[in-house]
Amino acid sequence: MTCWETIGAYAFRSLGYGERLLPRSDFTLCQQFTLIGSGMIWNVYFGVLALFFGFFLANLLALAKASSSPLARKPAEWFIFLFRGSPLFIQFFLAYEALQMLPRAGITVLGITVETAWTTKAWAGALFVLFLNTAAYSAEIFYGALRSIPKGDLEAADAYGITGWARFRRIQWPTMLRLAWPAYTNEAIFLFHSTALVFFSGFPAFQQRGDALYYASYFADKTFNPFVPYPIVALYFIILTLILITIFGAINKRLNRHLPSNMGSKIRLRPQLIR
Repeated sequence: MTCWETIGAYAFRSLGYGERLLPRSDFTLCQQFTLIGSGMIWNVYFGVLALFFGFFLANLLALAKASSSPLARKPAEWFIFLFRGSPLFIQFFLAYEALQMLPRAGITVLGITVETAWTTKAWAGALFVLFLNTAAYSAEIFYGALRSIPKGDLEAADAYGITGWARFRRIQWPTMLRLAWPAYTNEAIFLFHSTALVFFSGFPAFQQRGDALYYASYFADKTFNPFVPYPIVALYFIILTLILITIFGAINKRLNRHLPSNMGSKIRLRPQLIR
């Protein structure tokens, strides 16, 4: 089998397309790159969706923690402390065991039976844990940025009569994002790296359709040589990190486009007509 045939057979195997059986012997470098790259689809899936939904929950948690009402502040503080204080690896196991305790036949609510079997699948259960975990860490970042907004900005808004929702939308929220974005970029990178823990968690890989580390471990066990598949995983994550840095850097530049340091200087021709 040539390398192009290998790519055609295994490129989307982690999604259930292509060859059903994994190679058993005579492993080639192309097979390892292709299958591990196929598994990276799941790592990207976990990271993108957890980051997307976690961003909105993190904003709500940050606002709740900054609220003067204890009914909103205390639950947010407990949530953030719980998920920041416990290891992600333990959260995976506890979530899987808790979801396994749900009735197999589903839960009946108002005469409607809600299926629960899908919650123990990695695509749902592991994603839910990552979503809550990154929301807690990001909320603390946004909360710190919210508290760091210069008072002069808020006083200027009050002087112009901008209050309530308009002040938050036009002054507080954009400033909070600008201040928090560098730290939030690090959290996004950490989240994508944390998706490698899904393989070690209790959530099983359905029909050998695992993530990148699943296939890397398979090749390491079969070849007794971990120094080929694991560096390939690291290479894929490095490429993914560079992509994240580029995307988040462009967003950061957009958020700070009004600053003088980010404004492109225009060359003006001013001939000296009179000496």
